[in-house]
Amino acid sequence: MSNRLRWGILGTGGIAKKFTSDLVATGFQVTAVGSRTPAAAASFAAAYGIERTHGSYEDLVADPNVDVIYVATPHPFHAPNSLLALDAGKHVLVEKPFAMSATEATQILDRAQQQGLVALEAMWTRWLPHMVRLREVLAAGTLGNIRSMTVDHTQHMPQDPSHRAVAPELGGGALLDLGIYPISFAWQVFGAPTSIMATSTPTATGVDASTTVILGYDEGRVAVTHCGLDGQGPNRAAIIGSAARLEIDPIWYKASSFTVLSPEHKVIERFEHPLTTRGMEFQAFELERLVATGESVSPELSPAETIGIMGTLDEIRRQIGLTYPGE
Repeated sequence: MSNRLRWGILGTGGIAKKFTSDLVATGFQVTAVGSRTPAAAASFAAAYGIERTHGSYEDLVADPNVDVIYVATPHPFHAPNSLLALDAGKHVLVEKPFAMSATEATQILDRAQQQGLVALEAMWTRWLPHMVRLREVLAAGTLGNIRSMTVDHTQHMPQDPSHRAVAPELGGGALLDLGIYPISFAWQVFGAPTSIMATSTPTATGVDASTTVILGYDEGRVAVTHCGLDGQGPNRAAIIGSAARLEIDPIWYKASSFTVLSPEHKVIERFEHPLTTRGMEFQAFELERLVATGESVSPELSPAETIGIMGTLDEIRRQIGLTYPGE
């Protein structure tokens, strides 16, 4: 499919740099960038060869040379920034977590539907080649009856109280920043949980340093997820079935490989698909496909699922007592 949409980048932080780098490397049209300051926008534009710069988000979304906005600001600003873009008639690809709550997620997706626009969560892992093949393996029944999965996302992140990782006013904490990945993966494999049990350890700033969750499903199936920002772990994932298990190599949420093993530890399948990019372009391809075909629901991540995942995060937050300013 030809890249017919013109992308505007809203926010100039680390994730915006990674995404834009992949877009430029794979031939997308990145036509504009917006920041809260003209200097930051100009610096970003110079780094990636972007022609148009804007010193405010309002000016970016009003740019007639932009069709879709990538929202890459801190978590608490996803909803207002997305609504700003949608009200300006732009499609949106919104960084995860999609919003701060299921209520905010619903507001964004309802507004997109009202405007006849596409709003897609930027859970880029869903569209990576190893995840595409993983879904095929599960659909084929290669693992038999899936019984459980274990998945973690742990990093050693800055503990400076002003850093976004632990700052409450920026939506800090392990759950929303890192835990969204394994929780979304569990939803991908099992769907909506029937029970949720969570435990957590707080940081000095009051957000969570680590959170472990047990998600229960019918027929005794279970997903165990763990996230933490105070120590680097293996970042592995495994899905266990009655006939085989699937083990994803570290780091599972990035472009990776996996092995399907029999109960006797014999290799049934080894999947590898090296990339020259980080792989963040695949979610952009999906948004452009939705716009080109007139669809609004991605089969890999529907609006209903995005809201459901946020609802799961809401319940986890309730159980561990994680609140943010203004709530």
